[in-house]
Amino acid sequence: MRCPFCHSEDLKVLESRSAEDERSIRRRRECIECAQRFTTYERVEFAPMIVVKNGGSKEVYSREKLVSSIIRACSKSQISALTVDKIIDKVESSMYQDFTREIPSRDLGEMVMKELKSIDPMSFLRYASIFKKINSISEFIEEISLIEERIINEDLEFASFSKI
Repeated sequence: MRCPFCHSEDLKVLESRSAEDERSIRRRRECIECAQRFTTYERVEFAPMIVVKNGGSKEVYSREKLVSSIIRACSKSQISALTVDKIIDKVESSMYQDFTREIPSRDLGEMVMKELKSIDPMSFLRYASIFKKINSISEFIEEISLIEERIINEDLEFASFSKI
């Protein structure tokens, strides 16, 4: 580690603690040479996950690419950037827990859709329309019907629970 200001290697750690996400360590450092202070974050680096596309091609998993696709789907909703980060953290956690080195893109997309469906139906529809390659109005209407059915069932469950 080098100081970002003077590039000296003489540093001392002033403070270490878990970062807000509980998956990384935040360290406050001070350069002995120039006395500048700065913060670093350390997180566990996993072996790279490989995403297997539908056609059989493979590419290294990219968190940035997933963030971009979810933000695009949520662009007209009230979903915060923090919520998007939580969705991705949850998906990544499941991905590394359930798969060893490769994950089919279909499974990755299903994980994202599951999270979006529970948070915002419109964002889910936007994501699903691209991921599932919905090409017709009838397919789109079918997805909307499934969401409406789920919402009605949840309302019925809530109504019956609140009577208890």
